Amino acid sequence: MNRFVNIFLPLCVFYCHVALGQTTEIDSLKQLLSVEQQNDERTELIRSLVNLTTNVNLSLGLEYARMGVAHVDKTENKTAQPEFYEMQGRIHANLLELDSAAFYFDKAMQGYNAINNKKGQATTWFKIGWLHKKRGKLDEAMQADLNALALMEELDDKLGIAGAYSRLSEDVSRQGRQEEALDWAIKTIDICEKNNLQDELVYGYTAAGAASIAMYKHEEALYYFDKAYDLAKSLDFPDMNMCDFMNNRGNALKRLKRYDEALVQYEATLTLAKQSNYNNAIHTVTANLGEVNLLLGNYGNALPYQLETVRLLEKDGDLSNLTENYGHISTIYEKLGDYKEALAYQKKARIMRDSTAKKESDIAMSEMLTRYETGKKEATIAAQEKQLSQQRLVQWLSIGLAVLLSGFLVFGYRSYKARTQANRMLAAKNAENELLLKEIHHRVKNNLEVVSSLLALQSAQIDDPNTKDAMQEGQNRVQSIGIVHQKLYQGSNLGAIEMKDYFINLGESLIGSFGAEKRVTLECAMDNLDVDIDTAVPLGLIVNELLTNTLKYAFPEGQQGKVEITLHKNTDGVLQLKVSDNGVGKSGQIKGTGFGGQLISLLTQQLNGTMQEEVKDGTRILFYFKPAKAA
Repeated sequence: MNRFVNIFLPLCVFYCHVALGQTTEIDSLKQLLSVEQQNDERTELIRSLVNLTTNVNLSLGLEYARMGVAHVDKTENKTAQPEFYEMQGRIHANLLELDSAAFYFDKAMQGYNAINNKKGQATTWFKIGWLHKKRGKLDEAMQADLNALALMEELDDKLGIAGAYSRLSEDVSRQGRQEEALDWAIKTIDICEKNNLQDELVYGYTAAGAASIAMYKHEEALYYFDKAYDLAKSLDFPDMNMCDFMNNRGNALKRLKRYDEALVQYEATLTLAKQSNYNNAIHTVTANLGEVNLLLGNYGNALPYQLETVRLLEKDGDLSNLTENYGHISTIYEKLGDYKEALAYQKKARIMRDSTAKKESDIAMSEMLTRYETGKKEATIAAQEKQLSQQRLVQWLSIGLAVLLSGFLVFGYRSYKARTQANRMLAAKNAENELLLKEIHHRVKNNLEVVSSLLALQSAQIDDPNTKDAMQEGQNRVQSIGIVHQKLYQGSNLGAIEMKDYFINLGESLIGSFGAEKRVTLECAMDNLDVDIDTAVPLGLIVNELLTNTLKYAFPEGQQGKVEITLHKNTDGVLQLKVSDNGVGKSGQIKGTGFGGQLISLLTQQLNGTMQEEVKDGTRILFYFKPAKAA
């Protein structure tokens, strides 16, 4: 009991204090944003809101990140666009939405390259490397981290160099080269202490602890993890980061066979991770709770944790820890006397291990480090002078921006004071109505998710494949409508849906439901286009049916393929929808008597539209609609 109080109670007090402070600051920023009219000032306010809300709740942070992306795209702010793409990608990554994260990191890298922002390129390489690690592509992860290190050294960015060192420590550790991993961690600690880089020093300690625990030096590991946790706590690190540091302490306690203390630490971490909606930590800690219960001999308690961990990892395509968790489940089933299941999971562990830890990968990573060490050069005098010139320019621009911001704030304050009481009441009423509408859309989306889940549960009880397919198609149709309502309550325009993002989300969801992520790619080559909800829902259902048909028939026997969706608005107001693929092609696929074909026909008539089908090098289907009202 005393150990529980010593570990858990201080954590509760600390995080309540941090959360209350952050909430007050968030409310202040939201108030400023509601009255600010200048685009640049709105950009800065949204950026601050993304950073703060992400530390409190990832879903809320994602909402503001999407608002920021929409704002900078609309204002064509080329400098801010890649920054917001990177922020949105980071949140998707922490939610373990890896495909969405990769999409936005790619957009961020393109934007940073266009404006020659090398610091942005480097930070994005770090995040791309993290994605590769999650997917088990260790050689590609190391190459990404080395790319980031080269850029940081070119900029002489000590903080960035330290960050690269700690990541390279993790890279070599994953290949079992723990002595090298510890060397990289010590290099991280040295450069941080020399340059007073307190935040990154936390990660240096963490890397040293990870290498030590892999070398079975568990006391040293706990020492480093304690230093990382204590320093992060003193620096008011966000909840998500604290989850990682707390989990590390639990790992060290577990290895020291202090299982009861480890169990308390993991349970506190899981509580905080769920509060922050931090999927990555939820997965990891759930696995550790399963393992520590296994070590305590609580096999009945351990099995649900481990099965849930594997379910989450497989669902999100996170291959980094599947081998270990398959092995734990095999051990638990063996202890419970279920030898058939134990053998099945042992085979899964062996297959996964062989696919993610090949010798060729180890050789490739060694060659990368050799190229890096032999290819380093000192920066030239001209490059240093250019950097100093750029820094002076940034300083002057920052001073000018601060003066402008002060002027805008004074003007906004005076304008606010000049408003009449009637206008304030009207604004309050409008805000209340908007919140009510968003709540309605949110509840509709949640109810549709319940329907989708019920269909999935019912489908799991059905053996007939045709009936099972029909249930899956019904579930996909419900989900396509649910995404519409999700976009409405997350967006800033309650009357319309931005169709490009909607089609991307819908397409990725369908491809994932068919398990075709690795062989079917989705392209959505179209500009952002807002469409009213009465038009968006039928369009979403039409695209849902066509994509389902394509995924079932266009690419037989595991064939690779590409699907393209575009929606354009002609000068006469007519919407042109095109869904095409480069599959085998089969005329009349959607004109049969099946329910999907009938649904497409009825929806086309509802929108006063026409349809054309072309079969050449695949299938292309064109629709022309005259919307009932403007978006």
